[in-house]
Parts: sequence; C-alpha cells; structure tokens
Amino acid sequence: MTYATSNPYELQFGYSRAVRKGAHTFAPGTTSIDPETGYVQFPDSAYRQALVIFKEIINSVEHLQGSKEDIARVRMFVTEQEDTEAVGRALKESLGDVKPAATMIVGARFVDK
Repeated sequence: MTYATSNPYELQFGYSRAVRKGAHTFAPGTTSIDPETGYVQFPDSAYRQALVIFKEIINSVEHLQGSKEDIARVRMFVTEQEDTEAVGRALKESLGDVKPAATMIVGARFVDK
C-alpha cells in the first residue's frame, strides 16, 4: 500500500511519500517542500521546517492506517549544527509522548531544485 502527495519530487523521481508493507510503514526523506511552489517552507527556520516534516510523517502514517504511536524510529538530517536544538525541540513537541528511537545527523543535504 502506498501514499502519495503533490510533492513535485515524488512524480519526478518515481517514489511514494510512504509505503506500508505488512506491519511496517516507511516514510523516508520527508522534507518541508511546499507542494504548490516546489520550494522549502520556512527557509530561515529549522524548527518550523521540522514541525511541517513531523506533521507530514504523522499524516502519511495515518493515511496508511497507522497512528503516530506506531512510529518507532526517526532519522533527522540537519545541515547546520546550530539547528540541532531546534529540530530536537520540534521532535519532542511532535512525537515526545511516543519517544521513538532517533538519530540526528549533521551536515547532510537533500536534493535542491
């Protein structure tokens, strides 16, 4: 079972926002791309971008008949060290009661238009 959004990269590169296989749901590579403009939302706020991303991940899981309580692992890729606290705060606000296993990697970048 798959879930798609209007994110332009999904169509361009041929992937789904999330995929459910058996009891597992995967929602990798989620960004804060605005589906209407194709540009990153809140480019000056890692915190607000992270809130958008976690909301989209939760939405994807729910569309595939899961709930946020089913989220067991999160990988966060942050471009700048100084943004780690803001992204961590967004994780806690979005999934704090779930307490998923988490990894935050600094220095990575997603594809850019």
